[in-house]
Amino acid sequence: MKRFAYTISILSLLAVSFSCSTTKVLQDGEYRLAKNKIEVSNDKKFAISQIEPYLKQKPNSYIVLGWNPFLNVYNWQNGKGKGWDKFIQKIGVAPVVYDPDMVESSITNVKNRLEYLGYYGSKVSSKVEVHKKKVTVKYDIELGKRFVISDISYSTPGGEFGSDYFADTSSVTIRKGDYLSEAALEKETARSSEYLRNKGYYSFNKNYFFFEADTTSVRDSALLELTINEYTRNETEKDAVPFRKFKVNNVDVTYPKSLKVRESAIRNLNTIIPGDIYSETNINNTYSRLSALRIFSSINIEMNQVDTNLVDCSIKLAQTRLQGFKVNLETSVNSTGLMGVSPQVSYYHKNIFHGGEWLSLSFMGNFQFKFNDPARSTEFGVSGGLSFPKFLGLPYRIFNGPSIPRTDVNLSYNYQNRPEYTRNIISVSYGYSGSYRGRLFYQAYPVQLSVIHLFNLDNAFSESLSNDPFMKNAYQNHFDLGLGTSLYYTTNTDVSPKTSFFYTRLQFDLSGNLLSAFKPLMHKDGDGAGIIWNTPYSQYVRTELTVGKTWRFGRNNGQAIATRVVGGVGYAYGNSTALPFEKHFYVGGASSLRGWQARSVGPGTSPKDSSFVIPNQTGDIRLEANLEYRFKMFWKIDGAAFVDAGNVWTFRESADTESSRSSLLTASNFGKSIAMNWGAGIRLDLDFLVVRVDMGIKLHDPSREQRWVHPSQWFKRDGFAIHFGVGYPF
Repeated sequence: MKRFAYTISILSLLAVSFSCSTTKVLQDGEYRLAKNKIEVSNDKKFAISQIEPYLKQKPNSYIVLGWNPFLNVYNWQNGKGKGWDKFIQKIGVAPVVYDPDMVESSITNVKNRLEYLGYYGSKVSSKVEVHKKKVTVKYDIELGKRFVISDISYSTPGGEFGSDYFADTSSVTIRKGDYLSEAALEKETARSSEYLRNKGYYSFNKNYFFFEADTTSVRDSALLELTINEYTRNETEKDAVPFRKFKVNNVDVTYPKSLKVRESAIRNLNTIIPGDIYSETNINNTYSRLSALRIFSSINIEMNQVDTNLVDCSIKLAQTRLQGFKVNLETSVNSTGLMGVSPQVSYYHKNIFHGGEWLSLSFMGNFQFKFNDPARSTEFGVSGGLSFPKFLGLPYRIFNGPSIPRTDVNLSYNYQNRPEYTRNIISVSYGYSGSYRGRLFYQAYPVQLSVIHLFNLDNAFSESLSNDPFMKNAYQNHFDLGLGTSLYYTTNTDVSPKTSFFYTRLQFDLSGNLLSAFKPLMHKDGDGAGIIWNTPYSQYVRTELTVGKTWRFGRNNGQAIATRVVGGVGYAYGNSTALPFEKHFYVGGASSLRGWQARSVGPGTSPKDSSFVIPNQTGDIRLEANLEYRFKMFWKIDGAAFVDAGNVWTFRESADTESSRSSLLTASNFGKSIAMNWGAGIRLDLDFLVVRVDMGIKLHDPSREQRWVHPSQWFKRDGFAIHFGVGYPF
């Protein structure tokens, strides 16, 4: 009966949401624009997405199956226009009121767009369908005639300009057999103009191009003539000046005296060199390279003609804030009373040695505890890094593009005191980082060194390790020397993107292979593993791939669907029988499965490991998927609803695993071992900072005998977790 009551309650809530009017607030004679339909009668393959943006009036966006609950909410107003109505107006979405004048404007827009795309003489008509207070506007389109380019002739000035232009004909985007369109012609003139400016023709632009198409000589075809004149449409032939190549004359760089920066640092990044042929690419590269220093709030590069074939360059730089602090805090609590607090304070200086060198210092902590319980986990960490704006060991001239790799040197120390053990980790890394075309970011560390020391092992924990040789190998002193790489690609680099975007991240670590070459010369422990300084070294490969996509939609892009999929695998071999514990994967927490705290899920369907007082469930394999719907509520308050799923697994079965439970990833137990939660959150979006509180509720818990969590258990012990964090979870 309880299950039936919950089902009826949920169905009733959904029914109310669907049934609420979406036209209640409309005045007499007003209609809500419910839908636009576009039908092309003579070409079913035509992509209507090419003309949809040119409709002047668009209906409300829908979330799923033609339903937008915020449109329904807007109609909850009582008509008094006071506090309640104002509140509803802020959290709801107003219906789009049909405007017949917009239909006529849309028809004109669509016709113009079709002609621009090369459909000449297209016919566009509209039909309005009214059902109660809702309107559907149907646009019927008959595409006009298209002309195939049968031949192209060129008329350009001769001499050096003509030679330069015709040297680029292999890159021309207009070809015989293509359809004639203004869109194609404009694209080609923009490309060709940029090419010629990079060849030294300062101020050359698309206005020097003229096109004439003869569509009468050959049936359904066009004879295209391309002409380049030494005067534009706004000039007369007598004003024409022969095209000349320009050279850079003087380069002047100015910046505030308060900015202590070595001139050599700016000079090495500048690609606009006196005496060189003028090139727009060099200007753009200089702008990008100087921007990458992050010490200038604005960069203004001006080119001014000073003679018939000379231009001066003026680079004006304004200083930005060079030092600052960053604070981050994540907290969580689950229904068992386990608290987690993770503060972090960072200091940065972007010009520590007056050459764009970055210094970063970070202090972090992680505390897990229960009130009135002596068992707790305490972690402290400090890290420092120096980043130099050059590839140490190689000259600047090798890198002539828009970016130069930076050289990074990092040092960190981490201390963790848990009920089961205490550990120290000292890490050093040396490598390079940079970007390609502003969207692909990379880090390559040929040297990654860590020394891990464990002590104060709890007797019971030590005994449990002795019964499991694989776990014993993971929880021992070890020496880690290898290399690592990280690649990150995104279509939007904003801190808080306001448009749809895609991203992916690949991380790869390889350790111990270099040392394994010297293993025959090393001392060996009782298990035959090579040791350095009485410490075995680790040998493994580890990789992790993240793919994410966020769709923004609705009024002012105020709604979003964010998705993420993460997969990772690590494998120990050679000198190791298990991954080092700090390289294990885990799920749960403020940016993972939010129905659990960090490290409290898995592996597989295994029950919670009683060896750990504070959860520390990890594995060799990670799979995770997240789906989140984000929406505006009022003021700067946003809401979210989400579903998370995933787990970690091991390659080797634990020694004490029950026969009915398994930490392995197999086809037979994959579905059973997926942990799943749903939840909701509130966010304060300050543009530069997002503060959030999320509550995750367990739906499927692989560690339980009854894996599906009944709604009656959602808000009881071990049924939910609450997380406080800064920034979006993904």
